[in-house]
Amino acid sequence: MKSISFNAAEIMQSMSEEEIAAWRKITEEALENLHLSKGKGSEWLGWLRLPTTTTEGDLDEIEHAAAVLREQCKVIVVVGIGGSYLGAKAVIDGINHHFDNLLNRNGNPLILYAGNNLSEDYLADLTEILQGISFGIISISKSGTTTEPAVSFRILKKMLEASIGVTQARERIITITDARNGALRTMTEREGYRSFAIPGNVGGRFSVFTPVGLLPIAAAGINIRELMSGAKSMALRLGKTVGFEDNIALQYAAVRNHLYRSGKKTEILANFEPRLHYIAEWWKQLYGESEGKDGKGIFPASVDLTTDLHSMGQWIQQGERSIFETVISIERPAKRVLIPKDKNDLDGMNFIAGKRISDVNRMAELGTRLAHVDGGVPVINISLPALTPYYIGQLLFFFEKACAISGYILDVNPFDQPGVEAYKNNMFALLNKPGYETEAEIIKKRLAQ
Repeated sequence: MKSISFNAAEIMQSMSEEEIAAWRKITEEALENLHLSKGKGSEWLGWLRLPTTTTEGDLDEIEHAAAVLREQCKVIVVVGIGGSYLGAKAVIDGINHHFDNLLNRNGNPLILYAGNNLSEDYLADLTEILQGISFGIISISKSGTTTEPAVSFRILKKMLEASIGVTQARERIITITDARNGALRTMTEREGYRSFAIPGNVGGRFSVFTPVGLLPIAAAGINIRELMSGAKSMALRLGKTVGFEDNIALQYAAVRNHLYRSGKKTEILANFEPRLHYIAEWWKQLYGESEGKDGKGIFPASVDLTTDLHSMGQWIQQGERSIFETVISIERPAKRVLIPKDKNDLDGMNFIAGKRISDVNRMAELGTRLAHVDGGVPVINISLPALTPYYIGQLLFFFEKACAISGYILDVNPFDQPGVEAYKNNMFALLNKPGYETEAEIIKKRLAQ
């Protein structure tokens, strides 16, 4: 079986032998600290072994629960925010038909999302389209008290119970939450919902290979065994004894941090396939929350090309030279479309008549990469043989492993997110939540100035 490939040759060729030797030492030490649980946040390393320790029985249980929902529901609403939905959506959007929401999907329910925003219009529109449709809910939250998913679940739960009754609603609600504690665990036990546990040593943005990601992905009709097989193959390829020359996670971490230290403060993840949009959204959370702390961190941005070449392309080509680019390529498309010949050729496109769209897209990608390098933008390339669950599994675990290494290079804890609480505290104070009276007074005086 082929594997994803990594190419940063031009960047590494610009580095001296001394610099490469230094990065080899730094990254291999970080890898050792990761596997020996000697680094910061070592209590959150459960994700590291998920590809190799998840059992057939675990997958059987997830697939059975997904099948029950699939039999009963035309729509499944995944309620969660951040890592509680981004991994699943990245894989589902990466595999499914581009126009999935318009299709009769041969028994596969449509997956929709809630709890990832506080838009009243969004929730109103969602509940409107769910009227008269058989739907189910997968509610994902470690605590059950995060505002966005808690509010959405409350609304959808009430709607489902009003539609089919409390007893039948129980059969269409599955929770994924802490094994022992939290509001959602208490509700699960009180209501008798089927439930899966979020491993206590796995943080949200590293949870795609737990039931958090696997259950919605299986519910969408995607082969989670193939996904996990890809992740396992990458976990073995990036193992604790695999040195710098053969370990692409170490190479990626080294190159991006070398560029960061040279003044490249923003990494743009680029793709030439629309299905990869939410892979980039997942990647932005993974790297943004893991590295952006203590006044440090590469800013993760993304573009969808060629679309954004007609908007962001100018800035990337000639703007401030504080960026570098990582391009995800797909070697082989799943389908085939030929460009027809036109006898009048008014658009001047007969010179590419008979070619596949993918051939044109590939040349657009190559031309863009060359232009950006010539414009002073260092370019890294990650290539997938095809867009399948197996190769997506490889890609996601590769990014996770490299992210942990990169965080250790920056000397931050890659597994916490203390800054996320700041907006929550202000919001609770403004909403007069009990226990936030002092903060509310401070904010009211500040706003009155």
